[in-house]
Amino acid sequence: MQPWRTISQERAYSCDGFDIINETVELPDGNEAEFDYLTETESVVILPFTPDGDVVTIREWRHAVRRMNLGLPAGSLEAGEKPREAVGRELLEETGYKPAEVAHLTTVEPSNGFSDAIFHYFVAWDCKPAGDQRLDSDETIEPVLSSFEELSESVRTGEFRDGRSAFAIAQYLLQYPDGRQD
Repeated sequence: MQPWRTISQERAYSCDGFDIINETVELPDGNEAEFDYLTETESVVILPFTPDGDVVTIREWRHAVRRMNLGLPAGSLEAGEKPREAVGRELLEETGYKPAEVAHLTTVEPSNGFSDAIFHYFVAWDCKPAGDQRLDSDETIEPVLSSFEELSESVRTGEFRDGRSAFAIAQYLLQYPDGRQD
């Protein structure tokens, strides 16, 4: 199968966090079509465990779905930053916790039919309070300690609604089915 060829590209919309790109493309059969997609900076999603085995989750208002949401700390990479470097920074900014050890779980393109988003998933162990949150001006986040067993069960039943966080928990269970192996 032949790739599509981009004929022209323009930024149709821009805001803090993402842009919408409009392209005119040539399809393999020679026909032209319009294609729009969301473009954003790569992100990290962190599954942070305390020394006691609890998970540092965040409770945050998610305006698109009009409700408070329980999820995992996550955020965009800064210019020139490597994903592993972003883990400690984002965790401290959103929760005030700092990890002792970090391991990469996986990297995915969560919605590559309409977005170029890339999520880098990490697990962080021995996370301890290390300072105050440093939230962005548009963030209202409350750190909450949660039981990993309860989080896992709520993912299994479909009660846990945050997709990127549910994926992190499921990925952890696949890679560490018996818990962390030291």
